[in-house]
Amino acid sequence: MSEIYSFPTTAERFIRYAKIDTTADPLSNSYPSSEKQKNLSQLLYNELIQAGIQSEINEYGYVYSWIKSNVDFPVPGICFCAHIDTAPDCSGTDVKPILHSNYHLQNIILPDDNQIVISSEEFEILKTKKGEDIITASGLTLLGADDKSGITAIMEAAIFIQNNPQIKHGDISLLFTTDEEIGRGVDKVNIHKIGAKFGYTLDGGEKGSFEDETFSADACTITIQGIATHPGYAKNKMKNAIKIASEIISILPKGYLSPESTQDNEGFVHPTRLVAELDKASIDFIIRDFDTVKLDEYYQTIVEICNQTIKNYPGSSYNISRREQYRNMKEILKQHPIVTRIAEEAILEAGIDLKKGKIRGGTDGSRLSFMGLPCPNIFAGEHAIHSKKEWVSVQDMNKSAEVIVRILQKFEQTSR
Repeated sequence: MSEIYSFPTTAERFIRYAKIDTTADPLSNSYPSSEKQKNLSQLLYNELIQAGIQSEINEYGYVYSWIKSNVDFPVPGICFCAHIDTAPDCSGTDVKPILHSNYHLQNIILPDDNQIVISSEEFEILKTKKGEDIITASGLTLLGADDKSGITAIMEAAIFIQNNPQIKHGDISLLFTTDEEIGRGVDKVNIHKIGAKFGYTLDGGEKGSFEDETFSADACTITIQGIATHPGYAKNKMKNAIKIASEIISILPKGYLSPESTQDNEGFVHPTRLVAELDKASIDFIIRDFDTVKLDEYYQTIVEICNQTIKNYPGSSYNISRREQYRNMKEILKQHPIVTRIAEEAILEAGIDLKKGKIRGGTDGSRLSFMGLPCPNIFAGEHAIHSKKEWVSVQDMNKSAEVIVRILQKFEQTSR
């Protein structure tokens, strides 16, 4: 039945979105962290209204939209979510998307920096993309496929549904968030306004990928108080906070429990920021594991390293704080197996090989799941995210949009 799903404007739509700078700012305390994110929010709102889809935009840059059920019996409301912002890891200013039509496995040399080459040797999945249409940036910026490919798929599917009333469905909600890349994506979400029972984020990579499990995550901050004295008269007096912090970091496990040494189901402890002066220093950590209980173990590892280190610097001291960031969505989704089952069936019925996986990170869906909206993650075609080599296939975005439509149909059919 794939031939009934037609999304002819996907490439044009994605390129339009990708050109808009929506880089999040992790050092900002405003919400959204960068005002420019609202430029895309406003465009999405305008396009939805033009399509006849009820929508709202708010001061946080969120866009909420709704399409009412077109059947006369109860069907669970379904929300589809993607994030507007792009990661600050790589420039998102003046993105120049390039459409490479009818790709024939050649190396893609980016014109604004010919040292940046996207090849099937590095990205083996490209070997399966012969004849497809690949979009890249120009070599100076990221592309923004994370998550503008997800936005594109949702918009294509929503407008398709709106224009094809013969497709039967229950209530549909759309949610576009800001600041996901800096961990604030759903901080201001009104879960009741969404009005859905289940949700799906469109924020995944390879075609056919589906994840209903993420890391659980906490953040820790160590604050160190040293003792400052004149360096010419410092013997047996100075306790250098810079050295204390450096020693703590140097003792961290290297062959295990670090991002550089772990994969698959293995968790880690990871220092992300160090600010240090002679008499004071602070270290920010993130701790991650699929098993939430293990976060206590990892936190205790940090505490023990701090205790071990501070003994070598009498008179100095430290404090440590810990805060929850998000939890493994599996803890919620296992209570609602229909959410996973229908997504998997929709992917297979779209003629795609299902690639079930786990996310070694989090999504907006991690937190939405614990806010009352069970919300796994579906592919959107993102590759080489947060880098100048980022790319996406137009056909993958089309398939993502098709899966959205099929999910809605399957919930309707299951509810009859």
